Parts: sequence; C-alpha cells; structure tokens
Amino acid sequence: MAVDVLTETVIARPYAEVAAYAGDPTHAPHWYANIVSVRWQTSPPLAVGSKLDFVARFLGRTLTYTYEVIEYSSEQLVMRTTQGPFPMETTYTWQPVDADHTRMTLRNRGEPSGLAKVSAPMMAAAVRRANVKDLAALKELLEGAPTPNDSSRHSPADF
Repeated sequence: MAVDVLTETVIARPYAEVAAYAGDPTHAPHWYANIVSVRWQTSPPLAVGSKLDFVARFLGRTLTYTYEVIEYSSEQLVMRTTQGPFPMETTYTWQPVDADHTRMTLRNRGEPSGLAKVSAPMMAAAVRRANVKDLAALKELLEGAPTPNDSSRHSPADF
C-alpha cells in the first residue's frame, strides 16, 4: 500500500509571501514540528537539482534523509528523497485565492518497502496528522507577520 497524503489550508497572506517563505526549505524547522534541522548539500539558492539533508523525529525515531528538488517554480516545489528510510516525494503548491489569501497544499507520497510496507496505513495516518499540524503552524506563523501598516508584529524573517 502506498502512502499518499494531501493536506491544504488557506493562509491570509499574499501568494508571493507564502511561496517565498514555505518554498525555502531552510525555514522548515520553524513550521514543521518533526523537522529538527536542514543542511544544504549543494549551494543556495534553491533550484532544480538542489540537494538538502533533513533530520526529523517521526514515530519515535530520528530519521535522516536527503531530498533533491525535481521541480521548482513560483507555483510549486517538488522534492524527492534520494536517501532515507523509504522513498518519499513532497510537493508544495501555492495558488492565489485573492490578493491577500493563498491556498497551499502539502502532499507526501511514497511506497514503503520491506517491513515498512506493513505499517503503511499507520504511517499514512501519522503523516496526515503531522501535515495538518504543520500547515496550521505555517498559517499561524505567516498570518502573524506584519502587514505594510503594522510593524509591531514579527515577520517570518525575524525567526
């Protein structure tokens, strides 16, 4: 059984801001509860072919995996593991709802093998719970950013 989890939210921030922040993998530890760190293997900026090492805590284990960017544009970021516990592809998409709101989707899909295949339904449920929490954290973080007339609130760049 494959793991294929699609989660979405609408963030009350302009499209360009959401895409710029969420599309920068170095920000992942700020909004992904399970991501401990991200380290570039290739030099920034992000582009097709970029490789990054992620360290995560998931289902009680510390996991290290390498993602390679396979698609990147202002509308979408697709990363695929090249090394890690099981093959996984992560896709972010951003679509403007209106001038001040952005629909973001987060999709994780992969095909566990060996013993991990048995736990695929449990893994899919855990990924779904984590994705819902992570998008909620991103929404809260970005919606807390200042508007042009409000400099009293923190912006994502402050973190």
